[in-house]
Amino acid sequence: MAVLNNRVINTLGGGHLEFSAIALARQCLKDGAFDSPFSRRFALGPSLGQCCGGVVELGFEPLQGPLDTGLVQRLRTRGTPVALFGGGHVGQALVRVLQTLPFEVRWVDSRDEIFPLEVPAHVQCEHSDPVQAAVPDLAPGSRVLIMSFSHAEDLDIVQACLKRQRAQGDLAFIGLIGSKTKWATFRHRLRERGFSDQECDQVTCPIGLPGIEGKEPEVIAVAVAAQLLQR
Repeated sequence: MAVLNNRVINTLGGGHLEFSAIALARQCLKDGAFDSPFSRRFALGPSLGQCCGGVVELGFEPLQGPLDTGLVQRLRTRGTPVALFGGGHVGQALVRVLQTLPFEVRWVDSRDEIFPLEVPAHVQCEHSDPVQAAVPDLAPGSRVLIMSFSHAEDLDIVQACLKRQRAQGDLAFIGLIGSKTKWATFRHRLRERGFSDQECDQVTCPIGLPGIEGKEPEVIAVAVAAQLLQR
């Protein structure tokens, strides 16, 4: 966390611990005697107005020179990698939801013109044609969400993901938008292409946290984001 006289960047998690840390940092800035790093222990008990228990030790380090992009990047928490295939209504709604959550999004579509002009800092847009060509170099541990404009593209992406799982087994989640009927058709076609039932079982379809009703893009986006967080 960076503490300036009129601005705070990032967070320690809130509560009295953060309030006290900000107050101490700003007192050091005001006194002008903050020229070397130091640490301070905070007991998470009654004296801090908390009942969590335990002790936290915080390190305080003075900034040298003006605030720059490098420092902001250093403070930014790296999120869980998500590969989002599809720039349609649900994809765009999902990006808006994920921008407030701890995810790094790689947003892929075969249509280059589909992406908005401005996207959040943690979203990387990628034009890939064929779209499934982006699968082999996804970050290990990626959560893959498949919601392209075409069922044919969706099937190609699923197949590429299962091939990667067969070779590397490093995709944490493969989610496909659609109905149970769509997945039954896809499963049959994947079996014809040589994938076993056990391999097909790695795909989640429909996607979204069960029990959240509604088919609006924003509702689906919240349900899918909740499912990612739950996992």
